[in-house]
Amino acid sequence: MGINKLLICILMGIILSGCAQSTAMLGPAITLASSGNVSQAGLTFFTNKAVEKETGMDTVAFVSNKIDEQNSKTKLKREFKNMVEINFLKTREKLISQDKSNTFN
Repeated sequence: MGINKLLICILMGIILSGCAQSTAMLGPAITLASSGNVSQAGLTFFTNKAVEKETGMDTVAFVSNKIDEQNSKTKLKREFKNMVEINFLKTREKLISQDKSNTFN
């Protein structure tokens, strides 16, 4: 139990001090340490490296970029819908007022 605490302290010291070279390695290392599943850790590492090589961003930045893009598209659609509804209501009010003014003439 004492050795585990020592290793965890050393690992945390390295990670928190900024001496860790690649953030793509941290996720798989934690996966390996927590689950002991070497194949899952390896797959995660190579997937992270492939995404980084293809996009120039790490996996977290890439996914967060995609989510931001999707949110901005949804926001744009919502704003467009609101604008159309407001214009529709204004046009309806104008037509009703014109109809009322024409009825009295």
